Amino acid sequence: MEEEVLGKAYDGRLMRRLLTYIQPYKLEVLFALIFLFINAALQVLGPLLTKLAVDRYLAPTGRTATTVLDPVLSNNPWTGLGEISFLYLLAIIGGMLCDFAEQYLMQWVGQKAMFDLRRQLMGHLQRLDLTYYDHNPVGRLVTRITSDVDALNELFSSGLLMILGDLLMLSFVLAAMFKLSPGMTGLLLAVMPLVILVTIQFRRAVQNSYRRIRVAIARINSYLQEHINGISVLQLFNREAKSRGEFERINRDHMEAFKDAITAYGWFYPVIEFFAMLALALLLAYGGFRIRSGALTLGVLVAFFQYGQRFFRPIQDLSEKYNILQAAMAASERVFKVIDTEPGIQAPAVPTPFPAGPAAIEFDGVWFAYKDEDWVLRDVSFTIEPGETIAVVGHTGAGKTTLTSLLLRFYEIQRGVIRIGGIDIREFDLEALRRNFGVVLQDPHLFTGTIASNIRLGTAGISDQHLAESAERVNLLDFVRTLPEGFEQPVRERGSGFSTGQKQLISFARALTHNPRYLILDEATSSVDTETEFRIREALGRLVEGRTSIVIAHRLSTIQRADRILVMHKGKLRELGTHQELLAMRGIYWKLYQLQYKDQEFAGAETVSGD
Repeated sequence: MEEEVLGKAYDGRLMRRLLTYIQPYKLEVLFALIFLFINAALQVLGPLLTKLAVDRYLAPTGRTATTVLDPVLSNNPWTGLGEISFLYLLAIIGGMLCDFAEQYLMQWVGQKAMFDLRRQLMGHLQRLDLTYYDHNPVGRLVTRITSDVDALNELFSSGLLMILGDLLMLSFVLAAMFKLSPGMTGLLLAVMPLVILVTIQFRRAVQNSYRRIRVAIARINSYLQEHINGISVLQLFNREAKSRGEFERINRDHMEAFKDAITAYGWFYPVIEFFAMLALALLLAYGGFRIRSGALTLGVLVAFFQYGQRFFRPIQDLSEKYNILQAAMAASERVFKVIDTEPGIQAPAVPTPFPAGPAAIEFDGVWFAYKDEDWVLRDVSFTIEPGETIAVVGHTGAGKTTLTSLLLRFYEIQRGVIRIGGIDIREFDLEALRRNFGVVLQDPHLFTGTIASNIRLGTAGISDQHLAESAERVNLLDFVRTLPEGFEQPVRERGSGFSTGQKQLISFARALTHNPRYLILDEATSSVDTETEFRIREALGRLVEGRTSIVIAHRLSTIQRADRILVMHKGKLRELGTHQELLAMRGIYWKLYQLQYKDQEFAGAETVSGD
């Protein structure tokens, strides 16, 4: 719904902040302003040269006012007309060159400023904690960096300076006309109330259409993203026709909004053109009468006709620039709202160095809720000794993954403390803290690039040999050798084309290559087949050697060799011990084990009966 909100056409606070992005390029802006000023002056010069040609050579009256060009112009009509034509040509060429230079400079400045703004936005988004992303859809954030920034670019490149140029043009034209004939200038201005009224109506119509267009585009993007990602479900349940019907309604809203905008533009320019012609007709009648009475020269009337055309064109442009300005103000409001959002998790001003040697991890009375006091963790306390492998099990929603998210400070705890080496993790620099952890998630994420770049993730100093050794230790190397380009095999978006097990092995290699002191495995084998699970389990044994490890798993077969097992239930740590100790307790862990054992028996029986 926020896409429907329209801000003010001009907000001084936002504009001052936007201008800070072009401040580093103020020299280029200064030159653009100079070229703009010269161009506006040259536009005024043309009609004055026409007046001079008519009054001096084409229809001389003997009453022509003295000009600065009189000493240099020839008395011969043909020579004088040639000289004036040459000066007119120079004015046209000069205006063209100034217009090009001004447009080029402002487009350059706009692109540079938007490059800086996008870079700032991306850097800021990377600093925000996960709580922010829990409440802000990805599509909305992508829109901030793309469409909203593009709206600001349009303001810088063809908005601000063009508005100033149009105002300069109007000022110069009015000054020149008033100097030539105050009466005819007043006659031309008499139609201005009608022009202003039409412009206001046009602005309202287009403003509403643009609002609907932005809303429709946002809905189209959202619908496409959701339904393209879920295309397999659509096809599976034969929902293609229904989906096309829904998209047609959204697409039609966009078309209707555009049709209204086209209609508004369709009547606005002809109406303004009509008033311009009406003004020129009045000038012709009034000017003809004044010429017959000897109070006006033909050259002045011709010059006024040219000025009339120059007078109404900026008014048309200003109406369009108003929409650009308003869209930019709304876009800047949304962009700055993102930039002004402070990360909820901050690194200390003077961070404590991360422990150099073996250090235990301690959860001491930790309470956490994602929202208000809907507690996900309740008074959780335990210690993981250096080099120890701890497994965490429990039902879905028991708080298993939350433990690791808090340990890595993706979220901040409400009560209690988490320590590493006896030091509160809030005293560490975030980068230093996370650098010591390797994480393998249930749904491995691969970036577009190559297998090698996905394992290195931009870390310098990882040699090809070290890459191959890590891949071999996690049973990935055999698969890589079957690929045509080996480690340089291209990886498409989200690892499309690789199986879940292959992507998981790449994630294991990524974790091992960076040689972390602490390892977190979050449901790393839950989505793979049995054969791949055995390969991953073997790789897991190599991966945890000499490291403090936390293994989260639903499959109890993968964690039986853990030094200790934590059993989470409804946000509390209910049981703690080895596999055999927990079975002997005949508590929650024993029930989980029995359930899985029965499921395996049932699955095996079905397989036998099916065979």
